[in-house]
Amino acid sequence: MKLAADIKAFQKRIGHEFARPELLLRALTHGSVSSPTRPDNQRLEFLGDRVLGLVMATALLEADKDASEGQLAPRFNALVRKETCAAVAQQVDLGAVLKLGRSEMLSGGRRKQALLGDAMEAVIAAVYRDAGFEVARDMILRLWGDRIHAVEDDARDAKTALQEWAQARKQKPPTYVEVSRSGPDHAPVFTIAVRLQDGTEAQATAGSKRQAEQAAAQALLSRLS
Repeated sequence: MKLAADIKAFQKRIGHEFARPELLLRALTHGSVSSPTRPDNQRLEFLGDRVLGLVMATALLEADKDASEGQLAPRFNALVRKETCAAVAQQVDLGAVLKLGRSEMLSGGRRKQALLGDAMEAVIAAVYRDAGFEVARDMILRLWGDRIHAVEDDARDAKTALQEWAQARKQKPPTYVEVSRSGPDHAPVFTIAVRLQDGTEAQATAGSKRQAEQAAAQALLSRLS
């Protein structure tokens, strides 16, 4: 199968040349452009999430042989969460080669965290199916790089950090309110407000409620600091 120049360049960026390039093309195909003869990447995303989880769990155990489960769990969550997958996707410019429908392209799909994170997991699965676990593991460890050793600094997500900030000051937990929802059903956009007991608040917008809540919490933490 002859690949376009941008796909060949992407293979170089992730460090793997596919023996079965159709796997990569499927990993890069979003549901907005799929068809009966052109399947999307959702099944690969499902598999890639599990491959990534096994690689990261093993890497964390090897990196800190004395860590308890309670210490490992937040580190693991920080490394496999959608935001981290999206950051790695941006690092290799995955968005440039995503296959999207017109509506997704017009709504900025190539920059959406959810789409990028899902596609990164699908690419992991494609490499796994193309060349086996060891090759997929080596690619993951290479792309995630220093994140694995610096994960302690990122182990608490913004919502957890904000809740701990409030508790330390004897305030009630922050409240999150959906301010608005817009966009089509397949690509909704949420605006979420987070408010502390003392009335301090911040808002953020993202492609999922979870991402918007995290972004709002981070915005409020930045204001408080």
